[in-house]
Order: sequence, then C-alpha cells, then structure tokens
Amino acid sequence: MVVDLKKLGKYEIGILDYFLLFIPIAVVLELRHASGTLIFAASAISIIPLAAIMGNATEHLSEKLGSGIGGFLNATFGNAAELIIAIVALKAGFYEVVKASVTGSIIGNILLVLGLSFVAGGTKQKIVHFNATAAGLNSSMLVLCSFSLVVPTLIDTLLGQHTLTKVGVESLNLKLSLAIAIVLFVTYVLSLVFSLKSHKHLYGVDDENAHGNESGHSWSSAKALSVLVAATVGISFMSEFLVKSLESATKSFGMNEVFVGVIVVALVGNAAEHSTAILMALKKKMDVSVSIAIGSSSQVAMFLAPVLIFISYFVGPLPMNLTFTPLETISILFSAFLVNFITSDGQSHWMEGVQLLALYVILGMAYFFIY
Repeated sequence: MVVDLKKLGKYEIGILDYFLLFIPIAVVLELRHASGTLIFAASAISIIPLAAIMGNATEHLSEKLGSGIGGFLNATFGNAAELIIAIVALKAGFYEVVKASVTGSIIGNILLVLGLSFVAGGTKQKIVHFNATAAGLNSSMLVLCSFSLVVPTLIDTLLGQHTLTKVGVESLNLKLSLAIAIVLFVTYVLSLVFSLKSHKHLYGVDDENAHGNESGHSWSSAKALSVLVAATVGISFMSEFLVKSLESATKSFGMNEVFVGVIVVALVGNAAEHSTAILMALKKKMDVSVSIAIGSSSQVAMFLAPVLIFISYFVGPLPMNLTFTPLETISILFSAFLVNFITSDGQSHWMEGVQLLALYVILGMAYFFIY
C-alpha cells in the first residue's frame, strides 16, 4: 500500500502543526519532574504532528527516488512512529504494552479508521465504491496474518494444559514466534513486489500519483532527508518521555497497560495516517481510504510485529513472543473476518461504518474493564 500523504492539504497539516507546541511543554515538564500524567499527555500529543511531518518528508523523498523505492519508503515509514514507541517500550520491558499496541493498530485501522471513512464517505454519497480487487487482496492477507499472530496463543493455551512445563511452553513459543516472524516478514517483502512491481495495475496506481508533486513545492532530497531524521529524533525523545511516564499515567487515569497499548498508544502512533484516510473519504477517494485502513493493518502484522520480535533479541531484557491475551486474539480474528466480509463487494455505506465503529467501542470497553 502506498499512501499519498501530499494529498492531505495545507489546512489539515496546519492544524496538526499547532500540536508541535507540546514538544517544549513536554520537555519542560520532564525537566521539572512534573506529574507523570501531564508528561504522558504532552508527549503523546506531540508525537501526532511529528508522525505527520515524518510521513510528509517520506512522500517528498519518495518523489526523488522513484516509485519502487518510494513505495517501499511509504509502506515502511507509515508505521515508523509506532515502531519507535514500541522499541522504547521494549527496552523498558513493557512487553504487554508493545503487543497490545500491535493489536490496537490492527483493529484500530480496520474498525475505527475504516468505520469513520465509510461514515465520512457516506455523508457525500449514498453508496461508496472502491477497488474490490485491491481491497480483497489486502483483507485476505490480513486474515492470513491474523491467523499467524494467534497461533502462538493457541499453542500456549493448548499445551499449557498438558504435559509441558511452563518453561517448556515459553521456550517453544519463543521459537515458534521467531519462525512466524520470519515467514511474515518474507511475505511482507513479497507483497511489496506484488503491489509495487508485478501487479501494481490491480491497485489502481494512476498517473496523478506517478507524476509526483505537481504543485511545485517538492522538497529537495537533502531537505526531505533532514526533516525525516529530525522528526525521527523528535519522536524518539517524546517516546522516551511517554514510556517513562506510562506507569504513573495508567494509575492516575485508572487504566491498565493492555488498554493503554490497544487504545492510547495505537491512536497516538497512527493519528496522522488516520486523518489522511478520513480526509480522502470526504473527498470521495475511497480507494485511498480503504487502502490506508486495511493496508496499514496488514503492514502492522507483516512488518511491525516481526521487526519487533527481531529487535527484542537485541534491546529487550528478554526476547518477545507473539502470545496475546485471549481477548486480543478474538479481537484480531473477528475484526479481520468482519472487514473481509464487508469489503468483498467493493461498495459500502455509512451504516456499515457504524457497525465497524460499534465493534471498536465494544472492544475498547472490554479492554478497559476486564484487565
């Protein structure tokens, strides 16, 4: 999936830019050892515009490097903010938060973002249409990835009730998680080749996207790379503040770590991309909205989750596995099947968007009250 962030427009980017004021606020709060709740809120808000800037810089850099490398950059850096937050959380040993953020990104994109996009598009036309072939490929890939992610959980549940000791099950799950991560990552690379090279016609890549930034405001490669690096450094610092204040904030708000990962961290890391999908729906560009929502979920499962498994072997106190909680497992599977069913005919309306949003709200309440 290649997300054309330059279509966001000046007005929407301007709104996000105002949130950059929370960067110095977060720094001052951290230096003054202020309340962890305040630091958490300020750093979380500040990551939103930084993620948007990173996406914008990636788009401009892509124009200079061609569609192949550009598509790879867009697909990869689309989850950069989440990846940075997750790496910092891994170093701190917050594995449940990291895995919950993976769950939250998957269900957030296909339930919240796609639901809001259908509702937004439904305000402009009674029936919204999109590329059924591309949506079907993305949603079927998502179902495959969902099954892959829940296999270690099933193994943990089934074998944990039999002869293997807890240590034996954990050792097996680490090996299985690493093997699944490798398979998913290879699948991710092959999916890029499929969508950006061999079968890009199925994804409706048009001349407008291929011609780059026609407004005459294209950045130089040096500027785009400099902004990309600066935004990455900014997100890294804010992520440090976010994770350090996580425990204090969860206690103050009465939230659990799983809820924070599934809802809060996932929303913060994806906010800029979420706004793009909804804006495209309002502009009657449902192909772009559906591609962002479903494609981003697939990227989280095929790219983000495997990379986090690999990185955990180097930065974490212990390697991370792919064993999720039972509710996370059900959430991922049900959400993937529901979206696969809804998008199979290449058309939708605002009521189907409401149904997706209803499921997201129900799951959110479950995460808040159960754990």
